[in-house]
Amino acid sequence: MNFDQRLERAIERGQRQRDAESRERALRAMTEEECKNIHSKSRLELSEHIEACLRRLADYFPGFDYEILMSADGWGARIRRDDLAPGAAGAKGLAHYYSHVEMLIRPYSPTRIVELVARGAIRNKEVLSRSHFQQLTQIDIDAFRDVIDQWVLEYAERFSAQA
Repeated sequence: MNFDQRLERAIERGQRQRDAESRERALRAMTEEECKNIHSKSRLELSEHIEACLRRLADYFPGFDYEILMSADGWGARIRRDDLAPGAAGAKGLAHYYSHVEMLIRPYSPTRIVELVARGAIRNKEVLSRSHFQQLTQIDIDAFRDVIDQWVLEYAERFSAQA
């Protein structure tokens, strides 16, 4: 790497550092009410996307019950189903299998982040337990949508492989 390339990289690093510092100053300058408004707007957009994705997933796999979640834990949606199948070899009766996936946007907190949480199980085994967050000053709704899509697709693939 020649001097000019190293110089360009040093300049880029300096610019990124300056941008990070200015975002930090902007975060400190934002009032609590402004932060709550940004969080609320983001939560609404993301919870609608979660609802749409999980509703479509439930349409592809009959037997899932869809529900919207609004609680102290957050806003989002869940799909779940109960299955009965023959018990293990040598066991009598039927075995009960529970499958679900839920995604929530956590409520506003003083940490000033937007947090997505996902949990899922297939046939009584947990297969998904994740969280993703971003600072309010750096919120990228499209990136969150991509994460939601990716997690729903991953769950669908795993469910179809085991069902």
